[in-house]
Amino acid sequence: MAGHLDELTPHAGDLEPEEHYEGFGFADASFTDADAGDCHFLDCAFSNVSFSGVGLRKSRFTDVAMREVRFISSDLAESGWLDTALTGCALAGVQVFSASLRRVTFRDCKLDSVNFRSGKLIDVQFENCLLRDPEFGGATLQRVSFAGCTLTRADFSRVTCTKVDLRGAALGITAGYDSLRGATIDSVQLVALAPLLAHHLGITVTD
Repeated sequence: MAGHLDELTPHAGDLEPEEHYEGFGFADASFTDADAGDCHFLDCAFSNVSFSGVGLRKSRFTDVAMREVRFISSDLAESGWLDTALTGCALAGVQVFSASLRRVTFRDCKLDSVNFRSGKLIDVQFENCLLRDPEFGGATLQRVSFAGCTLTRADFSRVTCTKVDLRGAALGITAGYDSLRGATIDSVQLVALAPLLAHHLGITVTD
């Protein structure tokens, strides 16, 4: 994982597409409507950085640490994330479809209308996060956990789950109940989900 900011080379200026950024520290910066697609960020750290309307499609983030970073209406589709941690970050209206995330941790983050459709998430941890309207349609989730998270209006349609751990999360799922095979929930969650599962299966429950 990337070192502390004071151990890295401070970055100055704009972002450029198809660049290789290695060992840089990005701090107190704001990037707006920039085209930085197909970049590779290796062993970098971001602190108090804002990306608004930024194109980062097909970019890669390897051994990266992000703290209090904001992604607003940005394009991260087809991006690759490896050994990366996001802490206290906010993502709103972000496209992350067809992306690959492996050994990635989201901790104390807020994700609002983030589109993970058709992505591949392997060994990904969401810890104490708020996920509003997350879109996982058609994604592959393997060893993904949501400890302490709140999910509202989550879409799991056509998701492939392998060892997905939903225990300890507040589950608000609007679609994709039939795709949760391979997921683990706790007994409290089962009680809460039972009426919705019955409705989805066309089962009438009456006394």
